[in-house]
Amino acid sequence: MSFLPFLPNELTTSADFIFIIPEAYVDHPSFGHAIISRVVESEGFSIAIISQPKTDQDYKKFGRPNIAFLISGGVVDSMVNNYTVAKFPRKRDEYSEGGRVGNRPDRAVTVYSRVLKRLYPDVPIIIGGIEASLRRMAHYDYWDNVVKPSILVDSRADLLMYGMGERALWNVLDAIKRGIPVKKIKDVDGTAFLQSYHNLPKEVKEKIDNNDIMFCPSFEEVCADRLKYVQAFKLQAENSNYLSGKMLAQKHRNEYVIVNPPSRPLTTEEMDKVYALPYMLRAHDSYQEEIPAISEVRFSITSHRGCFGNCSYCALSFHQGRTISKRSLKSIVSEAEKLIKLPDFKGYIHDIVGPTANFRNPSCKKQVAHGVCKDRQCIGYKVCPSLIVDHQDYLDVLRAVRSLPGIKKVFVRSGIRYDYMLMDKNNQFFEELVEHHISGQLKVAPEHCCDNVLRLMNKPKFSVYEEFKKKYEDYNLKLNKKQFLVPYLISSHPGCTIEDALKLTDYLKKVGRMPEQVQDFYPTPATKSTCMFYTGIDPDTGQEIFVPRTAQEKVTQRALLQYKNPKNKKIIAPYVKKGLKHK
Repeated sequence: MSFLPFLPNELTTSADFIFIIPEAYVDHPSFGHAIISRVVESEGFSIAIISQPKTDQDYKKFGRPNIAFLISGGVVDSMVNNYTVAKFPRKRDEYSEGGRVGNRPDRAVTVYSRVLKRLYPDVPIIIGGIEASLRRMAHYDYWDNVVKPSILVDSRADLLMYGMGERALWNVLDAIKRGIPVKKIKDVDGTAFLQSYHNLPKEVKEKIDNNDIMFCPSFEEVCADRLKYVQAFKLQAENSNYLSGKMLAQKHRNEYVIVNPPSRPLTTEEMDKVYALPYMLRAHDSYQEEIPAISEVRFSITSHRGCFGNCSYCALSFHQGRTISKRSLKSIVSEAEKLIKLPDFKGYIHDIVGPTANFRNPSCKKQVAHGVCKDRQCIGYKVCPSLIVDHQDYLDVLRAVRSLPGIKKVFVRSGIRYDYMLMDKNNQFFEELVEHHISGQLKVAPEHCCDNVLRLMNKPKFSVYEEFKKKYEDYNLKLNKKQFLVPYLISSHPGCTIEDALKLTDYLKKVGRMPEQVQDFYPTPATKSTCMFYTGIDPDTGQEIFVPRTAQEKVTQRALLQYKNPKNKKIIAPYVKKGLKHK
């Protein structure tokens, strides 16, 4: 399906940019394609959108763009979107019309780029979004069970924008306005490119000569040596901070992937500017059926970006980063007022959301001036003594929105860090969360009960969850509420043995719970947990760890957590006989 939402004079004018996306077009700021499109438009360029192309004619719908093609892999990585952790095709695509599958190719960015290179070999291609961002260097690919080269090698794109792309996009657009061709843009923070050594820009060669560039082990080395893979991962992680990160280089055969330092996160004023753009807050009018994904986010509001939690299995630290960027209270209230005016608004704000809802400020004063630490975590299994714990800002946001005329309830459904809540000496946020902002149940993520596994996940010790659970129950009793606590759990995480899985099953039996849903660990590119899964090495200590890799190991650990499910009876029978403690 093809659209011309921001192109003047319809088909009589060529678009400056043509944007290829693998999902239905939804003009809502929860969808990256909407933000990128609106930013391009706000800078005075025209843009056309081709959604889910399949045939050459689909790609040719608007002909040749004046400047470049843009390609996004979508809100969700195409492989995660298309396959379960067991590598079975999914039966539903939340980001396609009617939830139908089959409209998004595997490895969408690469597929789209290759087609465009064939049809328009001289037109520049800029790729971005989470699929490109997490594959900007050599990475382990779970679906093919191999180390793959940078997506720049496979796609042959001219430029890659990684992370949250607005600042990189602004700088690229500024260069274009100054007359610099896309294929000559090599110095923008938050971008990466592929080049042979002889064709590298002069300034990059000078950085190489002055040792002002970090060389990761080459693609060939990380394929052959798992220790080299760990080394490459650590170099990327240590240089993911915009204040201290250096330019990275990784050789791929006779070419180099050059990754410029990360972009500076948006200021509050810039965030407000992005979210004030004229989004329609709905799917394109051409769709006859609902886009399922819009239902959860249509009446939700993004509060901030970034997360200093740095959970090992999460890609956020590699994509959004650990530095918080937040919108102002005024901006958030303004969006809530727009939602109130929508004809189908029922009075409920579904979420005021960030990667972690209650992280609205930098973790410490040092982070503001120097960025996040390379060798220390802010929070998790160990808590940094410099961590500043303060919920007042988020509480002010919740109070302001829930007091607006036309608002019946404001829910908090995104991730809440319960360990951060317990560290707050002021209990006002905890109490008001329980009193005003829970929709029957609060979802939190202890993930496991064994501290040896939680350390590898960089999650707090299990005793912290138990303390939170008791306090939560006490507040519900005090306020005469019947609201449940739903714990998210991960099975088969690196380091989790069958004995650890049995301990978690024992705990679940003891408290009389069986989770309806269990997330079997899903190795996605660029996370620390995926590095552990592939190498069997803890990057922090260099020690080897057990990794449940086989299908049988993963099925068994998952089945143990859902021990009451009749279909799991045969799978867990041998382990029950060995002694699950609570019958």
